[in-house]
Amino acid sequence: MNKKYKLLLTGILLDGIGMLSFVIPLIGETFDVVWAPISSYIIIKMYKGTAGKVAGVISFIEEVGIFGTDIIPTFTLTWLYTYLIKKEK
Repeated sequence: MNKKYKLLLTGILLDGIGMLSFVIPLIGETFDVVWAPISSYIIIKMYKGTAGKVAGVISFIEEVGIFGTDIIPTFTLTWLYTYLIKKEK
């Protein structure tokens, strides 16, 4: 399996971890506060340049749960942008 698809599978796994707060009431909200900076750091390391930095900010905001955004699969969407949308340009 090449790097591109390893990133996709890793991203899906990390999105799943980020959505654990829906499974565990009360504890999940505390987990989000801890997970938000961790997920931001990971996504910045996974995707270099501007795309990674923008995704890191979005990931942090999304994981903190501002405006009900906790459900957004940021890692997967960043992969789609990097390998499908950006590639087409």
